[in-house]
Amino acid sequence: MAMRDVLVLIPARMASTRLPGKALADIAGLPMIVHVLQRARAADIGPVAVATDSEVIAACVEKAGGQAVMTRADHVSGSDRIFEALESADPQGRAGIVVNVQGDLPTLEPGDLARALEPLADPTVDIGTLAAEIRRDHERSDPNVVKVVGTPVAERRLRALYFTRTTAPWGDGPLYHHIGLYAYRRAALKRFVGLPPSPLETRERLEQLRALEAGMRIDVALVDSVPLGVDTPEDLERARSILSGGR
Repeated sequence: MAMRDVLVLIPARMASTRLPGKALADIAGLPMIVHVLQRARAADIGPVAVATDSEVIAACVEKAGGQAVMTRADHVSGSDRIFEALESADPQGRAGIVVNVQGDLPTLEPGDLARALEPLADPTVDIGTLAAEIRRDHERSDPNVVKVVGTPVAERRLRALYFTRTTAPWGDGPLYHHIGLYAYRRAALKRFVGLPPSPLETRERLEQLRALEAGMRIDVALVDSVPLGVDTPEDLERARSILSGGR
């Protein structure tokens, strides 16, 4: 897959309900958004830009040598924000694949980011994403740990059948923690953002169910670890510990 075919976009905003301004929170001497930017660049899969409605975030990104794309402030999701940024940054349509990397994943492994593209080698797949096997018993029933239910289609790859906050599937066997990072075919992203919220999406509060309910195919590459998502002050302290050499 040629690098020119892939564009990596990182949605970031200042207005976070649980941790306002977290994109600029200092972690080991750098703003969080810069950590994510550096890790996305290290994946070496294509150009990287931050999609934001904040001039302050944009200035921070540009100071770090990155590219920022300004978007509207009224987007309800990161997917909507990256679609606007895509149309702005690549109006000629050169990028056939768009990778959406959340701006609050400062411990993301660059190699795992690259693996999200692997399912798109199959032309029947619309969206690629990631998951890791759940190893901690308490996460099996934690509603904040989103599980993907899928059927194996290749080594270390699943076809997603459902995403849920409950413990699923029932019975013996592994459970998989979904990692909210997506590689979209450009046409799939355009279709996705044009769809209304779906019933199961609304019930589970999981945006990716909209794609499944519309008949789109999501395949999941299995990786070995889950990056820390920073949503609370406690998460931020943990990220600081990890990236300062602690655990």
